[in-house]
Amino acid sequence: MAETITAISTAPGEGGIGVVRVSGAESENIMRKLMKNCPEEIKPRYAYFGKVVADSKNASSEVIDEAIFLLMKSPASYTGEDMLEIQAHGSNVSLKKILAAILDSGTNGIRMAEPGEFTKLAFLNGKMDLSQAEAVIDIIKAKTDLSLEIAEGQREGRLSENIKTIREQLLDILAEMAVDIDYPDEDYNDSLEAHSDTVIDLKRVLDDVKTLLDTVSIGKIAREGIRTVIVGKPNAGKSSLMNAILGEGRVIVTDIPGTTRDTVEESATLGGIPIVLIDTAGLRESDDKVEKIGIERTAHAIESADIVILVLDGSHPLDEEDEQVLTYLEKMSADHILTVINKKDLGKSVNETELNERLPGVRMITTSLVGKGALEAAHKVSDAIGEMFELSSIRVKEMNIVTNERHIKMLKNAVTDLDDAIAMLQNGEPIEVAELSAHYAYDSLGAIIGEEVGDEVLDTVFSKFCLGK
Repeated sequence: MAETITAISTAPGEGGIGVVRVSGAESENIMRKLMKNCPEEIKPRYAYFGKVVADSKNASSEVIDEAIFLLMKSPASYTGEDMLEIQAHGSNVSLKKILAAILDSGTNGIRMAEPGEFTKLAFLNGKMDLSQAEAVIDIIKAKTDLSLEIAEGQREGRLSENIKTIREQLLDILAEMAVDIDYPDEDYNDSLEAHSDTVIDLKRVLDDVKTLLDTVSIGKIAREGIRTVIVGKPNAGKSSLMNAILGEGRVIVTDIPGTTRDTVEESATLGGIPIVLIDTAGLRESDDKVEKIGIERTAHAIESADIVILVLDGSHPLDEEDEQVLTYLEKMSADHILTVINKKDLGKSVNETELNERLPGVRMITTSLVGKGALEAAHKVSDAIGEMFELSSIRVKEMNIVTNERHIKMLKNAVTDLDDAIAMLQNGEPIEVAELSAHYAYDSLGAIIGEEVGDEVLDTVFSKFCLGK
C-alpha cells in the first residue's frame, strides 16, 4: 500500500498562519478524523473552517486549534496525489500537536515526510521536471529580485523548454547518424565530405549549448553576489564607505589607524543585484599579531574578489602604505578595480596621472565620506559597479540564465562530447564512435531535466530542500 506523508510546511517560529501538509491516499480520511463536524461530502479545493481535534468521533476530544481545511484530489494537487492542507495559527505548539494527531490517527502507512519529499513526489508524478523542482528551492532561498526572477522563470519551465528543444534537434541528428551507420554509403565511407551536413548540424547544437553556458557568469552573480572587497591603507575611509553603502553603522569608524583587524562581510543589493561587501584590514607592515592575521586575510580576499574598491586618502600624496596596496592590485585587470579618492573636503593632493600609470584605465570617483557626501558616494559606487558588470543589460524575462551547479556541469559535459563528436567526423574516424559521443551529450542534457537520472542524483537534489516542501 502506498504511504501517506505529512510534515509542517511553514518555518519554525511565531506567525499568523502555520501549515501542516499531508499527501497520499489517506488525506481525506485524516481530514475526517481531525475536523470536528466534518461535512459528509467534501468538495475538493474548497476551504472548510473548523476545529482541529485528535479524534472527531470522540465528543470529548480536546480542541487543538481552529483552522482551514483544504482537500485536493489527485491529480490536481502539488504532488499529483490526494493532498490535505491544514492552515492553523502559526504557533509551534499548535502545529506540533496537529502533526502528532495526524501521526497518531491510526491511519495505515502514514509517516513523517523527508526533506523535499513533497516536491520529489511532484517530480516523480510528472507535475514538473527536475530543473523545475530545483527552481522551487531557489525561489525559497532567493534574496534579491534578480535571483527570484531567474528561479521563477525556471520553475515555469523556460529552461526546460530550451533544453528540450536542443535535445530534439540533437535527437534528429542521432537518427540521421544511425541511418548512416545501418546503411553506409560505400562511395563516401567516413570521409569529411560524407558527413559535412552532420558536422554543421552538430555545430549548431553546440552553439545553442554554449549560449546557455555564456549566462553562467550572470547566474553566479544572482546566486552568490558580486564579491566586492574594499581595500586601502588604514584610516583612508574603507569602513566609512562600507557603512555608506549598507546605510548603517556596521563597521567601527575612528581616526585611529588599524581599527579593522579582520575582514568584515555583509550583503547588500544594487538595483536588485546582490553584492557581498568585504571591509578589510589595511595592507601595511605591522608588529601586531592580530593585525598581521587580518592583513593576510585581506590578501586572500583580494585574490577571490570579483571587484576591488581601492579607497585612497585624497588629502595626501600617495605614500609607502598606498604603494603596498597598489602592488597587490597591479596584477589585476583595471576592469575589476574601482578607485574612490576620499576626503576631497580637505583638499586634493593625489596625483591622478601617477595613479593611472600604476593602474591604467582604472575608474575613479572623488568624494568626501562625511555627511551627505557619504550617500552621494554610495550612489556613485553603485552606478560604477552596475556599469562594470553591465547589470542594466540583464534581461531576465528574455534570457535563460543558468545558476545551478549541477546544470553547469551537465552543459559542460555536453560541450565536451559534442566537440569530440565533431572532431571525430572531421578527422574521418568511424561514425559509430562519433555517434556515441553525441549520444553522451544527449544524455547529459537529459539529466538537467531529470531524464534517466539515478536515485543517488535525486536524493542529492531533494536533500537540499527544507522539511515540508
